[in-house]
Amino acid sequence: MVSFVNLVSKKKGEINRFLSKFYNTEVDLYDHLSWEKEYQNPVEISDIIGVFVDNLEDYSLNLFVCIDKNVFINITTLNANYIIKYLYERFPY
Repeated sequence: MVSFVNLVSKKKGEINRFLSKFYNTEVDLYDHLSWEKEYQNPVEISDIIGVFVDNLEDYSLNLFVCIDKNVFINITTLNANYIIKYLYERFPY
């Protein structure tokens, strides 16, 4: 199964600002209020989780992770470390 992350915002341009900083290049998503990316290796999701939580105060965003079909996990400062540890334990490759 393919895992994915979903960024959601109520503020136009917020996802664009976050992704431009994350990828260190200009991203053209100004009018989009959601963004989704699939990952073949779920461990790679830990990078965006870490950056998201470290910069949570600077952005008006929500990050959801899906590693099992139809199960979405809202990433917060309280659960981010647990989710990252879980990803490395469940997918140790």
